[in-house]
Amino acid sequence: METKKLFRGFWLLFKDYWLSEDKWKARGLLAVVIAMNFAIVYLLVKINEWYKVFYDALQNYEAASFWPLIGQFSALAFLHIIIAVYAVYLRQMLQIKWRTWMTKNYLAAWTGGQTYYRLQDSTDNPDQRISEDIGQFVGLTLQLIIGFLRQLTTLAAFGVVLWELSGSITIAGLVIPGYMFWFSFIYSGLGTFFAHKVGRRLIDLNFDQQRYEADFRFSMMRVRENSESIAFYRGEASEMEGFNLKFSNVIKNYWQLMKKTKHLNFYVNGYAQMAILVPLLMAAPRYFSKEIQLGGLMQISSAFGRVQEALSFFVDSYDTLASLAAVINRLAGFTEHMNDAQKIRSKVTMATAPELQIADLNVKLPTGRELLKKLSLQLQNAKSLLVTGSSGCGKSTLLRTLAGIWAYASGEISLPAKSRVMFLPQKPYLPLGTLRRALIYPAAEKDAPPDEKLKQTLKLVDLPALTDKLDVADDWSRILSLGEQQRLAFARVLLSAPDYIFLDEATSALDEPRELEMYELLREKMPEVTIVSVGHRSTLFKLHDVELNLDGAGNYTLRNIGG
Repeated sequence: METKKLFRGFWLLFKDYWLSEDKWKARGLLAVVIAMNFAIVYLLVKINEWYKVFYDALQNYEAASFWPLIGQFSALAFLHIIIAVYAVYLRQMLQIKWRTWMTKNYLAAWTGGQTYYRLQDSTDNPDQRISEDIGQFVGLTLQLIIGFLRQLTTLAAFGVVLWELSGSITIAGLVIPGYMFWFSFIYSGLGTFFAHKVGRRLIDLNFDQQRYEADFRFSMMRVRENSESIAFYRGEASEMEGFNLKFSNVIKNYWQLMKKTKHLNFYVNGYAQMAILVPLLMAAPRYFSKEIQLGGLMQISSAFGRVQEALSFFVDSYDTLASLAAVINRLAGFTEHMNDAQKIRSKVTMATAPELQIADLNVKLPTGRELLKKLSLQLQNAKSLLVTGSSGCGKSTLLRTLAGIWAYASGEISLPAKSRVMFLPQKPYLPLGTLRRALIYPAAEKDAPPDEKLKQTLKLVDLPALTDKLDVADDWSRILSLGEQQRLAFARVLLSAPDYIFLDEATSALDEPRELEMYELLREKMPEVTIVSVGHRSTLFKLHDVELNLDGAGNYTLRNIGG
């Protein structure tokens, strides 16, 4: 990812929370965390001054000063511990609040306007983006921002100390004041440059690692969701082949990640160890010439270490920066795809009319292929329409268009004002949780009808064995057969009592007598309901009044079929 694009992506992800309705609480908490880190730097400066006094006292054998200085250090250390612990605690509190805000907004954007539906082919693993990447982005960003400000303060405080302690050095007749400060500056600058050279490949490798891990995890989820079909096919060998391929990508990329991390660790650790010796070597001539005492030498060594640590912030944080860059890449791409999906709007106009009316409806595939051209029809209330045609001709796509979730369409669809509409797919969706929740979906459990009505409805669709399991929480899509799930979907219809029902092969798993029973049940309990069905069976003809036949090339025919 280009640096300019990376910073732009970071800013787009970063700014919204700090300009949101929670901005003052967030800014206040951040200010407290930063202030506590500044207090830690102040305590480190005081401890650095303590080094000089303490080691000078040791060198001069001042026994009377020993215990008071130990007490002074203990007090400074105690304050440092308390502030350091609460600085981390409050930073984590801010992290939770920020992550909560971002997660809620991403979930709203992902679920709003069926964005999740339109993203099916453009974004891999959106669940990982929301569940993992947002947390990583918030945590790594706070870690780096607060760490950077703390090290900047450390540089300012200890830079002054090191400048005053290091004195001057003459090289080729040129007097250089504060020479150790300038040396630490050059040392750290070169260190940062070479760290980038050594570790820059980690950004792409971290991005790929997350993607390969998610692909491997998703392939196993697919097996769990389709376990029965795979078992019938005896598809274990094929699934293992798929697992091995995806896992090999994980391992292959991880080996590359290990190698690059090894090179970076060699460099970073070598750089850090050299930084211990450098100040001692630089200050040793002044110590041996007795310009400074042992305390001064230790103070210089400590101050140099703090300055070098501050200037080496990007060297020490390179691995973290690489991880953050990969997270920004993934989240920014996800955000961009969501924005693009939200811009894709159907050109279908929704209007009101006394009954279902369709005028000049055109339906296409994303490739531009026309499935339906200038469809116009009118369906009287309490009547039924059967949509037929060969597989792939666009029957289900027409229902998606009528549901408002298909973006590649134009024309006008009219329904009565305030009419209630319900769509039944071929495989009903059963959410995790209690059977009651699955039965009344998408309504909330708090809005559920009385249990007696739920039990009576289950009996009507011939599911009496489920009447005593309303409070049982389980994966009902795994427990119930497809035929039972389809009958449960009809129970939902009876409970919701919509004005219009659109069924996309919603009885495909039922035998013909049961199919007839379900349709007759709808007519008996909801005589005013208007039904639009998609199906292949010839038995459906006698259950409907009008047939709409599609040829898949954009043409259609309408005819009355009795019913």
